[in-house]
Amino acid sequence: MSRHKGARLEFLYGRHAVYESMRAGRRGIYKILAAKGAAEKGVLADILKLASDRDIPVVRVDRQILDEKSDAHHGVAASVSAYPYVSVEEILEKCADSSELPFLLALDQVQDPQNLGALLRTAEAAGVHGVFLPHKHSALVTEAVVRTSAGASEHLRIASGNLAQIAEVLKKEDIWVAGLDVDEKAVSIETADLNRALCLVVGSEGSGLRRLVRERCDFLIRIPMKGQIESLNASAAGAVALYAAALSRSQ
Repeated sequence: MSRHKGARLEFLYGRHAVYESMRAGRRGIYKILAAKGAAEKGVLADILKLASDRDIPVVRVDRQILDEKSDAHHGVAASVSAYPYVSVEEILEKCADSSELPFLLALDQVQDPQNLGALLRTAEAAGVHGVFLPHKHSALVTEAVVRTSAGASEHLRIASGNLAQIAEVLKKEDIWVAGLDVDEKAVSIETADLNRALCLVVGSEGSGLRRLVRERCDFLIRIPMKGQIESLNASAAGAVALYAAALSRSQ
């Protein structure tokens, strides 16, 4: 794929991150760097096959060059265009084109790239149609996030904006907004009705949902905690809630 003039380039490292980006086909892939001597089997063989099919240059480099850039490259990297964020409207159009009830995820100032990557991986696996991130004080889809998500982020439609305003737009589209919260007054996830057009909102690692975002939620849900700790971290709590909703929708 030719390079667009003025396009910002990034590098992705790791076999799954590179392969899923190529498979998703949403970024420009300009060059593959493969470590000399790397065994051309499994996912790496798939990457090289796709590169050959699409006339993407493959450059063999000393492994040390990749080692200097990443400690988790697994013998391959790719020069790519910037992450393709979408608009809120595009996500709603995707929902409208689906035969399923809308299933969305909003992440309120999740700042740890590891948590963001893990949540995106779970969201993609659970069948989420789109993800919303706030435009401030939030981790973005960086190389580390793509790698942590095992490339799942490449298949997701992700929009950035004001979450309180986005919640209002969703409600006008008859999509319920459910905030994940530790408040004892919140509905237990065991009894909450999640089999509906739904946007699940997960708060930040430290302070949870911001006041304005919480106030825009139609209802709050909580995960019952039966041990000694009071809460799960953002990625674990989000995973539980996402799969609770996914299972509800499949019944």
